Amino acid sequence: MNLGPSGFNNAPVTRVLVIACTLFTIIFGVRGRANQLGWSYQDIFQKLQIWKLIISAFTFSSTPELVFGLYLLYYFRVFERQIGSNKYSVFLLFSFVVSLLLEALALQLIKDPSLSILSGPYGLIFSSFVPFYLDIPISTRFHVLSLHFSDKTFIYLAGLQLLFSSWKRSIIPGLCGIIAGCLYRLNIFRIRRVKFPEFITSFFARLSLPSIGNMPPPAAPARNAPGNVPIFAGRQMEASIGNYPAPVSSTPEPPEDAIAMLVSMGFDRNSARQALIHSRNDINIATNVLLESQSH
Repeated sequence: MNLGPSGFNNAPVTRVLVIACTLFTIIFGVRGRANQLGWSYQDIFQKLQIWKLIISAFTFSSTPELVFGLYLLYYFRVFERQIGSNKYSVFLLFSFVVSLLLEALALQLIKDPSLSILSGPYGLIFSSFVPFYLDIPISTRFHVLSLHFSDKTFIYLAGLQLLFSSWKRSIIPGLCGIIAGCLYRLNIFRIRRVKFPEFITSFFARLSLPSIGNMPPPAAPARNAPGNVPIFAGRQMEASIGNYPAPVSSTPEPPEDAIAMLVSMGFDRNSARQALIHSRNDINIATNVLLESQSH
């Protein structure tokens, strides 16, 4: 499934997160301390080892978990492109804090002194499964024997592998992350309206290394006042559409359900219709076109 240009274009926060997880896991894995980074209720509230919360947020306990975790973090960069780096940073911080609080509460209720929460950004990863389930459309369906699959199946399988990688130690933070994602979706405390000062997100853009072949950042798109929905200028649409096959004369009018799906993802109706026409009514390619137009 491809929901945008490859690489970390327009996803600086995701790039910093992936680099941090890789470096922390390698550093602590080489020193043989990865399995010691799990934290328990006693570590935080009795021994006050707060540093474990920070380290555990970026460190996976094993190489397989690192591979699946980085794959999911990289894939979910589509949400940063969709809502912007600023709001995506708020989403990550909210997921991190809420999932940690829920994990601490779960450990207190279970009352198992030997149980510690597995290190790794599980809360951040599994909170992203909520918008993935609700907002990302299925573009391809296929059958294997008598089983039905879609292009989203592989993401769910990678999530299940990560969720059950260490039984209770991974299930608890995974479920807490899903709950955190649901709370964000419900807009508790109007969290979806919160924004960080611009210097914070620009810091991530300066901190992350430029990708090979990246073009200089273009001017910001114009936006309508009502609803704050982006309006894509003709040149921006043409620039993005230039990367995809041109429409043929026989391309039918886009179906209303496809247009409605793109509009529900926050795109302008007219832009959604044009993108579907130029993508020959392929909703996956149309989403790519709109996301790339939004980045210009």
